[in-house]
Amino acid sequence: MKKLESTWYNMACVLTGISLVAGVALASVNKMTKDTIQELNDKREQAAIAQVLGGGDVKVQKVDTIVVSDNNYIVMNAGQKGVAVKAVDPQNASFGGGLTIMVGISPAGEVLGYNVLETHETPGLGAKAALWFQKGEKGDIIGRNLTEKELVVSKDGGDVDAITASTITSRAFLRAVNAAYQAYSQTQQDAPEADGVSGASQQQHN
Repeated sequence: MKKLESTWYNMACVLTGISLVAGVALASVNKMTKDTIQELNDKREQAAIAQVLGGGDVKVQKVDTIVVSDNNYIVMNAGQKGVAVKAVDPQNASFGGGLTIMVGISPAGEVLGYNVLETHETPGLGAKAALWFQKGEKGDIIGRNLTEKELVVSKDGGDVDAITASTITSRAFLRAVNAAYQAYSQTQQDAPEADGVSGASQQQHN
């Protein structure tokens, strides 16, 4: 077989061919795994909802999707137990990348629990957020009433102990919790009238 000349044209053709083959392969893999990945994410999210609302059999009665500070927040009403809010750090400034959490909030505005859904923090530091703010831990926020004041780390004048050597992540986490309550309180203020179980409804807040 004759060897191709090493010209710009031939190299461009070869690279284009490789890129096309790789693109088709990646698209095929994505198509085959998309449903499975979505199913796993859905199960993980359902487990997180149950956890942050105290465990047991939790049935979501209504779902509202609202926009706060250009970010989407999913508020899942679970009746008397409270709501589970899927929230992100509104500034997206946590060290190492974004932070997404599920927060359980009681009808009275108290933190029932939380679950870190996604984090790109440095292992051993930022990842500690999954435990640091839980009941009985140093930064315990469980039971805090968010109607009284926002959660702020002690270094910024608040009363929540920041994760050791990871104040940036602590700020990002608490911003996400505060934003979760803000999203929930806005659904309460708007109080969209709907009967029974509803699907997601989009509301814009600027």
